[in-house]
Amino acid sequence: MFKSTSFANWPFNPAKIPFFYGWAIILLGTLGITMSIPGQTMGVSTFTDSLIESLGMTRNELSFAYMCGTITSATFLTWVGRKYDTHGVRPIAILSSVGMAITLVFLSQVDVIQGLLPSFISGTIGNFIIMYIGFASLRFTGQGALTLVSRNMMMKWFEKRRGFAMGFANVITALTFSSAPVFFEMLISDYGWKDAWVILAIISGLCFPLIVLLFFRDDPEKSGLKPDGNFIEKAAKKNRFPVVQQYSLKEAMGTTAFWVFSLMLTMQAFYWTGFTFNIVSIFETDNYARSTAISIFLPSSVIAIIVTLSVSSLSDYIKLKYLLYVMGIGSITAILGLIYLDQRHWMLYVLILGNGIMLGLYGVILSVTWPRFYGKLHLGAISGRAVTFIVLGSAVGPIVFSESLAITGSYDGAGWLCFVLFLTLTIAAKWANNPQEKLR
Repeated sequence: MFKSTSFANWPFNPAKIPFFYGWAIILLGTLGITMSIPGQTMGVSTFTDSLIESLGMTRNELSFAYMCGTITSATFLTWVGRKYDTHGVRPIAILSSVGMAITLVFLSQVDVIQGLLPSFISGTIGNFIIMYIGFASLRFTGQGALTLVSRNMMMKWFEKRRGFAMGFANVITALTFSSAPVFFEMLISDYGWKDAWVILAIISGLCFPLIVLLFFRDDPEKSGLKPDGNFIEKAAKKNRFPVVQQYSLKEAMGTTAFWVFSLMLTMQAFYWTGFTFNIVSIFETDNYARSTAISIFLPSSVIAIIVTLSVSSLSDYIKLKYLLYVMGIGSITAILGLIYLDQRHWMLYVLILGNGIMLGLYGVILSVTWPRFYGKLHLGAISGRAVTFIVLGSAVGPIVFSESLAITGSYDGAGWLCFVLFLTLTIAAKWANNPQEKLR
C-alpha cells in the first residue's frame, strides 16, 4: 500500500514542481545518508574512548562487542532491501531514523544500565551484552537501513546522468562525514558524551522523520515523470550502457563483477572502520597527538571531493572497472602510509592522499554499479546483499586492528593484511566486466 500512486503523490505531486524533482531527491537522499552518521564508524569512533572509560572496558572488549553487533545487523540488510522493493523508501526511512534515535538514547545511558544489571551478569559479560545490543541496533538502523534506502532512492531518479547526479551527493557526503568527528567532538566537549548522543537522537528521531514523510519519493514513474527528467543526450552518446536484462539477486551473485565490486567495497569498509575506530590509539602509538588524529579527516575529504568531482560525470562514459583500479591503488597508498607512519613524518601526507582517493571513489562505485549492471527491478535486494558484505567488513575491521596492537604492539600486522587483500582485488578487477555487455 505504501507504494500506491496516491501515496506516492502525497502531500504533493512532484510532477507539478517547476523543476525536475530528481534534483530535490539528490539533496534529500544525501540528507538521509548524513543523518546516518551516528551509526557509522566515523560517528561511533568519537565516543569510543568515553565508552571505554565509563564502562571500564578494554579496547579489545569494546571492539569485539562492536564486531558482534555489526555482524548481527548485517544479516538483516538483504531483508531490508526486499522490504524497500515492496514498500518503498518512506516507511523504511522513518522506521530506521526513529529506531536510531531510540538506540542513541539507550547508548547515552549505558553506564546507568550497567548499574542496574544483576550481579550474575555484571562485569565483562554485562558490558558485552549492553554494548552488543546498542551496536547491533545502531549499525542496523544507521549504517545499514537508512543509508541503503536513501542511496537507492537517488539511484532510481537518474539513469543517463546517474554518475553526474550522484557526484553532488558524494561531494556533500564527503564534507559532512569529514566534519562529523569535529562536530561530535565539540558536542562532547560542550555537553558531555551522554547529552551529545541525546541531542543527536532528537535531531534524527523527531526532525528528520517529518522531512521523510513530506518530501521523500520513490520511482519517478509513479508521479508521471521519467528518470533524468527531460534530459536528452546527443545522438552519439545515447544508450552507452543500456540495461538489457533485469537481474535477480541470485543471477547477480552468479557474476564475477558482483563479487569483485562487493569485495573491494567490503575491504574499504574493513580498513576504514578498523582505522577510524582505533584512530586515536593508532596515532598515539606512532607518537602523534589526538588532535592530529582528528585533523586528518578534513584534508582527506578535500581530496575525496576533488576525486569525486573528477570521476562522477566520467563514470557515465567509461567502464566502472577502471575506477576499481584507481580505488585499489589509492587504498594501497593509504595502507603504506599507515604502516610507515612512525618512520617518516611525510608518510602522514601519503596516508591522507590514499584515504582521500579511496573515499572519493567509494561513493561513486557504490552508487552507479548495481543499477547499471543489474537493472532497477531488484535493486533493493541486490544492493542490500552488497551492503551486507560491506557491513560485515566494517564489523571485522576494528577487532582485527585492535588484536594487531594487542599481539604485536603495533597496527602494522593489520596494515599488511589490508595491503595483500587490496592488491589481490585490484588485480581481480581485470575480470569485473559489466554482465550486460554480453547481452547487447
